[in-house]
Amino acid sequence: MNINVKRFENFLDVVQVCDSTFPIGTFNHSFGMENYLRTDKITNADDFEIWLDTYLKTQFKYGEGLLINLCFKALEEEKIEVIWEYDKIITCSSQAAETRNGTKMIAKQMIDLVQTLHDIPLLDDYKQQIKKATVYGNPAIVFAIFAHYKGLDADEAILLYGYSINSTMIQNAVRAVPLGQKSGQLILQRTIPLLEEIVAEMKQLDTSYLGANVPGIELSQINHETQVFRLFMS
Repeated sequence: MNINVKRFENFLDVVQVCDSTFPIGTFNHSFGMENYLRTDKITNADDFEIWLDTYLKTQFKYGEGLLINLCFKALEEEKIEVIWEYDKIITCSSQAAETRNGTKMIAKQMIDLVQTLHDIPLLDDYKQQIKKATVYGNPAIVFAIFAHYKGLDADEAILLYGYSINSTMIQNAVRAVPLGQKSGQLILQRTIPLLEEIVAEMKQLDTSYLGANVPGIELSQINHETQVFRLFMS
């Protein structure tokens, strides 16, 4: 059996960042799911799975998933300035302040930790752009730069990032729904084919779709801002 050891090592480096225990603060955020809990729209595993599927088909597909795909194209064409424009589009497309702020915090933490483990010049540049307030910061952009640097292709990066979101959201649901660990793993397994479908559909999308969303998901994120009892920051 022939194994490209270096590529395998690079792949594992990216998997490490995708682990739900990677300390970048995602466990503090539900991105609107908690509001569905408090309004009794999510009360069990089946309800949560419907929410997660909807989140993936909408906010992930037209948000961070598409963003990674577009960033890979820009990186391959060495059009770095375009990536900074994507940062502005995706950030300004989000109506919920908590979601915008949470995303920016996660991005900053991700850059710092990835740069502690690796040394990627473009991430240093991104960090400086954030400090100068010429961009906002988005974890999907950080991840795209990192995964591209490690030699992954766009499809691999989107699937891994989507898996990371699913894993984290499920762990958060285990804490909040409550969702059993076994049920969580079954849901995680069932989302993998969905992610593959989303990646295939994403190939037909251009920049005009970046940041598109559905009212229910976004309203839940906005309503979370005034929710009295909360486990999560968003």
